[in-house]
Amino acid sequence: MALKKVMESYSPISDETWKKLEAICTFKSIKKNCNLYNSGEVPETFSFVCSGLFRAFTIDNNGTEYNKIFFDEGKFPGSMTALLTSTPSQLTIESLEPSSVVLINFKDYRRLLLKTPDLMLFHIFYLERNWLLAKDAREIEIVQEDAFQRYSRFLQEYPLICARIAQYHIASHLGITPTQLSRIRKKI
Repeated sequence: MALKKVMESYSPISDETWKKLEAICTFKSIKKNCNLYNSGEVPETFSFVCSGLFRAFTIDNNGTEYNKIFFDEGKFPGSMTALLTSTPSQLTIESLEPSSVVLINFKDYRRLLLKTPDLMLFHIFYLERNWLLAKDAREIEIVQEDAFQRYSRFLQEYPLICARIAQYHIASHLGITPTQLSRIRKKI
């Protein structure tokens, strides 16, 4: 299964732990432009993308959308802040393509995580690579790089999904207008 392969790319998972993890997972198919998670709701799961593409976004008081991050195959979409605090999510996670995911019950995952050292190691290594290191780079990018540099970095970091994402979604993620992105793309 793709989930096990991705998890083991961080740290080995025993057969016993894997069986317990499978027991708290369910499979779900999602149509294009449907929400996996809604802003304002308290989520109970996070997911693993088997196939498809998602965006996590928020809308400001003026109605402007900001795409925080994209999730393609092998990624784990979910509102972790909302899950950890049992509060309503500030993010909506929407499918940009027909998709399939594995839903993972968060409370059951946390219980299993605290009981199984191999799952704990996966979790630590995953968080280090995808939350701490990636978040640090993203924060520096936003404040120190101009729009051209941010777009160039986006192309390097997400080469497989660039063609799958509408340009206005990329512009929103980069904090620029679609017109600005169009100008940058002409220079490249």
